[in-house]
Formats: sequence, structure tokens, C-alpha cells
Amino acid sequence: MEKITQEKLQDALQNQDSFLAFYVDVEPVDLALAIENLDDDDIQKICQWLEDEPLSELIEDADDDLRLRLSSFIDDHRLLSVFNFMQKDDIVDIIGDLPTGRKKALINLMRSGDQKIIKELLKYPEESAGGIMTTSYIAIKANWTVAQSLQRIREIADKSEVIETLYVIDDTKRLIGEVDLRNMLGAQKAQRISTIMDDSVISVQPEVDQEQVARLVSRYDLTSIPVVNKRGAILGIITVDDVIDVIVEEYEEDMLQMAGVNREEDLSSTLSESIRMRLPWLMVNLLTAFLASFTVKMFQNTIEQVVALSATMTIVTGMGGNAGTQTMSILVRELAKREISLKENWKALVKELLLSVVDGAATGIVTAIIVYFMYGNFYLALIIFIAMIGNLLVSGLFGFLVPLGLKKLHADPAISSTIFVTTATDVLGFFIFLGLAKLFISHLAGM
Repeated sequence: MEKITQEKLQDALQNQDSFLAFYVDVEPVDLALAIENLDDDDIQKICQWLEDEPLSELIEDADDDLRLRLSSFIDDHRLLSVFNFMQKDDIVDIIGDLPTGRKKALINLMRSGDQKIIKELLKYPEESAGGIMTTSYIAIKANWTVAQSLQRIREIADKSEVIETLYVIDDTKRLIGEVDLRNMLGAQKAQRISTIMDDSVISVQPEVDQEQVARLVSRYDLTSIPVVNKRGAILGIITVDDVIDVIVEEYEEDMLQMAGVNREEDLSSTLSESIRMRLPWLMVNLLTAFLASFTVKMFQNTIEQVVALSATMTIVTGMGGNAGTQTMSILVRELAKREISLKENWKALVKELLLSVVDGAATGIVTAIIVYFMYGNFYLALIIFIAMIGNLLVSGLFGFLVPLGLKKLHADPAISSTIFVTTATDVLGFFIFLGLAKLFISHLAGM
């Protein structure tokens, strides 16, 4: 496939023929990324030049903002025609982002069967199992023969997103099993589906969070997972490509939130939007910074007597913050994959504390040696050695417990953990170091 450059893209946009020839040699997902910064006139031309099917591919691979821009240049009747080449879950994603008036108009233009499906899917929260499921799956009956089931596949395969796994239902649409296409192809045509199906099906209910769905798919190496209602009737399936999108989305969200940045912000966000999304977290960080400042102020007389303390105390707090981030990152990652409790994982906490002692001692020795050669005072070197161990113990303890505590309070540990852990290592780091310095002040005076 041809690599897209802005120069090639601009050349292709000169006329319809050159663009269509260009489109054949590129991947829709790459084109969707390349056209994000085009002006509205070029976006409109692309919508006019492409046929419905390639336009549907482009819309499917576009991000939310570009989808809205593309949709704005397509009238309702044509957009419905484009929808014929798309899966129901992608259609719902697009319709869900449209203004209310246009959303209603599009739904009213749909066939009654499609209306019912779309309205049903729109009921579920965007980040739930119901919000990311598709209704394009193949269901067969347990008493059917393999031959009957294969005929069913031939009839609806082109409308289904997944054909490798078939879901077995009873007369009330209750999910009772699943069967791999490979097993069907290897079975006798007259054999009943009930004899080759697996009745241990992992499923989720539509209200389940998409992050939990991703964990199940990853844990059990699934290519799709069915969504069922409370009585066990199948409502739809979630495919692995949607799960990959969820994993990427959740990872990006966690990384941004750990830095105090809203996931909705990007380079195209306006100044007011960026201020609104960033400033509150900076104000929270400012308040926690004052806690560290007040701690230092408590030992102001000690620092005035020994100037060297002001030059070395930030080493202790800085190392504590780094070590706390390491522990916290591991906990946040584990909490994203599975449930963790202190009762069941106390050995992991003990390990983190022992690791903190070892790391604190190792970095403390190196720091103490350097500080001794810089200032020629054994007690200052001893203080920084003990303080380093103490603050890394604090970092290990808070880095482990803070994410667990936030999770127990039903808060996202990726959002606030950094603030609490950094505050603990700064405040307690200064307190330990300056407290020891005050204790040994008679041996430090005059430095």
C-alpha cells in the first residue's frame, strides 16, 4: 500500500479521477488519519467523489470528530445508504454523536426493523457492553443438523460480523452454547449441533463496563463474547476488534488522567477548553504543594542553621516520588486487568516494602557517599541514607495502598493516585529528612 504524504494527497484532490485512483492504493484507516486537517471544501469533495461502500469504510475508520465532519456533508438519505455497508454498532456510534434533531430524523427514515435495533442499542451507555456490541451474529438451534446450520451460514454470512463462532439458542433465544465453524466442517452433515456444541459459554450483561469485557476477552483468548439479558437471551456480541479499540482507549485514558489531562483534549482543543480541562487539576496540585511547603516551614530554623540541607533535601523527595510512581503504575495496571484486594495480596505489599528498603539502601549509599565528599560531614551523609530508606518505604506503602483505596471507593485510581502518592512522598520525605537533621543539629551546625 502507498504511503500517504500531504503532497500526494493534495495532488490526488485535484480531480475525482485522480482521487479515486489514489484511494485504490491506500488503506482507509491511513486516509482517515491523513485527511483530519483538510479544510471543509476538501472533505466535502471526498464525500461527493466516493461511492457509498468506500465512503462507509472511511467513516468506520475515522475518529469521532472526523466522522461528524464527514456526516455533515452527507444528506440523510445518502447517509442511510452508506449505513447499509456498516455494522450496527458503528452506525450507533455515529448516530449517537449527531445533534438530537438529525438523530431523530435519521431513525425515522429507517426501516422499522432497523429502527428497533438502533433504538435498543442507543439505550446503553457508550462505555458499556451494550454500547459496543453488534447485533450482527449467527444464531442456530441445538436440534438443527450440521447441514441446516451450514445453510444458515450461507444465507446470512455477508450480514454477520463474525462467522467463526456460532451461538446456539433455544426457542426463547436463550443462549445455551456455542460451536466453532471448524468443528462443524469436520462433523457429519446429519449430526445434531447439540452433540458438538460447547455449553460453557462466557457471556456478559449489557450494563457491564467495557473495561471488564476487555479483561474477559484477554483472559480467555476469545475472538468474540456474547451479551445476554437477565434471563440469558442473547442480545448481541462484542468482537475482538472492538475490544482492541477499548484496550487502546482505556490505556490512553489512564495515561492522560495520571498526568491530570482530560482524555477529550487534543491539539485541536480551543484555549478555553484546555483551560477548563487542565486548570482544576493544577489547582489541586497547588494545594498539595502547599502541604509540602508548610512541612518545610516547620523546620525553617534548622535549614537556616545548615544551608546544605536545602540543597540535598529535594534529592530524597524526588527519589521517593519516582519510586512511588513505579509501584503505583504497576497497581493501576493490575487493577485494570483484575480485581485486587489487600487481604488476598498482602504478600505483594510486603514484597514492595522489602523492595523499597533494598532500593532505598542502594540509592541511599550512593547519595550518602557523594554528599559526604561534597560537604565532608558524616552525619549529613548518614541522615540522607536513613531518610532515603524511610521515604522509599513511604513511596512503596502509598504507591500500593492509594490505588487500592481509590478503587474501593469506586474512583478511578488512574485519575487521583499520582496526586496522593506524590503528596505523601513530598510531605513525609521532607518531614523524615528535616526531622533527622533537627535531631542531629549539633553535629551539622556550621556547615
